[in-house]
Amino acid sequence: MKTFYTTLAFLLIITSTLLAQNATVKGITLDELNNVIGGVNISYGETGTQSDINGYYLLEIPANENVKLTFSYIGLKDIVLNVTLSAHEDYEFNPVLRTDVAQIGTVIISVKERKRVEGIISISPEAVRKLPGANAGVENLLKSLPGVNGNNELSTQYAVRGGNYDENLVYVNEIEVYRPFLIRSGQQEGLSFVNSDLTRSVDFSAGGFQAKYGDKLSSVLDIEYRRPVNFGATLDLSLLGGSASVEGISKDERFRAIAGLRYRDNSLFVNSKQTETNFRPTFADAQTYLSYKFSNKFELGFLGNIAINKYSYEPLSRQTNFGTLADPIALLVFYEGQEEDKYDTYFGALKGTYVVNENFTTKFISSLYQTQEQEYYDILAEYRLGEPNTNIGDQDLGEVEFSEGVGSQLTHARNDLDALIMNLENKGTISTGESTIEYGIKYTHEDIRDRVEEYEIIDSAGFSIRPPIPDFVNDQPYTPFDAPIAPFTEIRAENDVQINRISGYAQWSKRTQWGANDIWLNAGVRAHNWTVSGQGIESVTQTTFSPRAQMTIKPAWDMDMLFRISGGLYHQPPFYRELRDQTGTVVPDVKAQQSAHIVLGNDFSFKLWERPFTLNSEVYYKGLTDVNPYTLENVRIRYRANNSATAYAYGLDVRMAGEFVIGTESWVSFGYLKTEENIDNRGNIFRPTDQRLKFAVLIQDYVKVIPNLKGYLNLTYNTGLPGGSPSYADPYDYQQRLPDYKRADLGVSYVIVDNNGKKEEGFLRHFKELTIGAEIFNIFDVQNSITNTFVRDVYTKTQYSIPNFLTPRVFNLRTTMKF
Repeated sequence: MKTFYTTLAFLLIITSTLLAQNATVKGITLDELNNVIGGVNISYGETGTQSDINGYYLLEIPANENVKLTFSYIGLKDIVLNVTLSAHEDYEFNPVLRTDVAQIGTVIISVKERKRVEGIISISPEAVRKLPGANAGVENLLKSLPGVNGNNELSTQYAVRGGNYDENLVYVNEIEVYRPFLIRSGQQEGLSFVNSDLTRSVDFSAGGFQAKYGDKLSSVLDIEYRRPVNFGATLDLSLLGGSASVEGISKDERFRAIAGLRYRDNSLFVNSKQTETNFRPTFADAQTYLSYKFSNKFELGFLGNIAINKYSYEPLSRQTNFGTLADPIALLVFYEGQEEDKYDTYFGALKGTYVVNENFTTKFISSLYQTQEQEYYDILAEYRLGEPNTNIGDQDLGEVEFSEGVGSQLTHARNDLDALIMNLENKGTISTGESTIEYGIKYTHEDIRDRVEEYEIIDSAGFSIRPPIPDFVNDQPYTPFDAPIAPFTEIRAENDVQINRISGYAQWSKRTQWGANDIWLNAGVRAHNWTVSGQGIESVTQTTFSPRAQMTIKPAWDMDMLFRISGGLYHQPPFYRELRDQTGTVVPDVKAQQSAHIVLGNDFSFKLWERPFTLNSEVYYKGLTDVNPYTLENVRIRYRANNSATAYAYGLDVRMAGEFVIGTESWVSFGYLKTEENIDNRGNIFRPTDQRLKFAVLIQDYVKVIPNLKGYLNLTYNTGLPGGSPSYADPYDYQQRLPDYKRADLGVSYVIVDNNGKKEEGFLRHFKELTIGAEIFNIFDVQNSITNTFVRDVYTKTQYSIPNFLTPRVFNLRTTMKF
């Protein structure tokens, strides 16, 4: 009998288990701007869960029952979902929680609290797409932020708080992306990797970032591409080129895809510059992000990009007027020859996300990047340096009438580079109550084949100028001169280099309280080990450790205010370009540059004119050791590869953002920076990126009586950068600055169709949005310069620094369509 009751009880348990079958509800919690929200409560009855830091949630509910799910988050409206699912059914629901400002006393809880805590600036992707600029995109908008400088409107490269262009991290969907190596001027660049048509969120940190981000000294740009929820397409056309994108989702909502094509032609800008040219550029790329959800726990994504950039440049003539009104000088140059460059890049990455349980998510990332680059040119420049005609009304006004110096210059290059970079990475997030632990480990293999062959021959008054090297003695006519003629500058090298890296991080975060004040804590450490080897190179291995920490406090005040302190040690192990010295030789024992970094920040959210505003302020200091000095030629960097300097940078960044005009976001930025370096203990001099003052205004507006007529104004003022030095010159003798950089870009558009005014019939019914407009770049036609060309006057022995001017005023037409 005992056996019978035992068997009966077992059968009842099995039966009840089979009858109590479950279904699954999962998805991603979003806000109104499609940014993910972590920590959303999802509950039914007394059961529930929370979305993780990436907004993902998964909850099992009883099958064949009507279940009432409630999604709640402080400061946002609750969402209620009534759902009845069959056994083992997976149901995906991505709720969009909208603002319903909640107050505790008068403290407003922000929906972007986590990013504010980490010191991250979030930028609207819509503002990125609409902001006028000669090289429109994410980087164009970044240059309107304090602490971010870029004086070349045709370049997507930027410098942050005294760092250079090589010191910035860029991620797309947590995957690190790269730039070509050989580009030396902004007009050769074409397209940024980041396709703004595909972008869902843009986050930027100018310093003091956490250990989970990589090993660079200056900044992090973190991009997320959209997850399509339905079919959509966009088309953007202008005189500078065009872009198209398409996105969609499968019927079972497991497969999502978004793809974009872009084409750009910079000849509109270059043909309007001071140099008359035949210019035939072709910049094009194709990019996609695909994802497939195999189950409610595992999703696989693919990021792919192919970029084909061809640059064909044939200069014909140039005249640059400089000097003063009392003593005007002109440089007149006639060219022969041409430049043919090509930069082809291929990138593919797989990202697998596995949700082990609601407290543990792990990700696996692999990527492959290849760039094939060539830079070929032979250009003969014959110049006259003289006095221009200044007689107003004269038919020869502006023409060079008297030549003080004549000469010629022949430049030659046959540079080829083929680089292959492979990455394998695992990272994870573990939630334990109020604490979060994040970790990651990454293996990188870099294989670079490089040939450098450049020379420059300078001829003045009938003789070739030799390089000013100290061991050359010309004792003519007493001693016959039988040395071979040498170019003024010459670089010849072939390199076959392999670099293997293992890096990783671990960090801990916690939210707690100190009395009535909210406290956020973060501490972590990064480690990086790398080995440089290759043909004819002695293998060298080095290791660095980078501890970092953040603390943020939100006082229990009536004002919505945060105080933040962050910093630590930041190392930048050398990439290939940092290993190559000014002769083209690879130096394998170059050390990682190190920065001791501290940032004090304050975020103040308030209301002005009954509209929301935020004031962000940061004071920072960076003390740098093992600095690798470099020279800057437009956007190309050449390192000394000897860690022979120390440096420092400090400054203040202030930005006030908000609705200056109802329903729009605008901001005003101010930055102060001072950065100097000490090379070989000779004393401090300006670093090439020492841009003391920065002032920028971004304004979005519309005409009240015609609300569909909108305007976008981008104003920038930067004090002048150091102007560089000629070849073989001592940089300590050349500390003059370029003129201040002043630029204003204006975009005006008229919205024919949008979500608030869709057409129900006729041709316009096919559009979700249709906008036409015009853009004026450099409204006031300011002559900004990026570098100097140094020319000698053989008669007076004077060397002139002649500015290389950027683009003048340019007009563009543009139309945007969404379907």
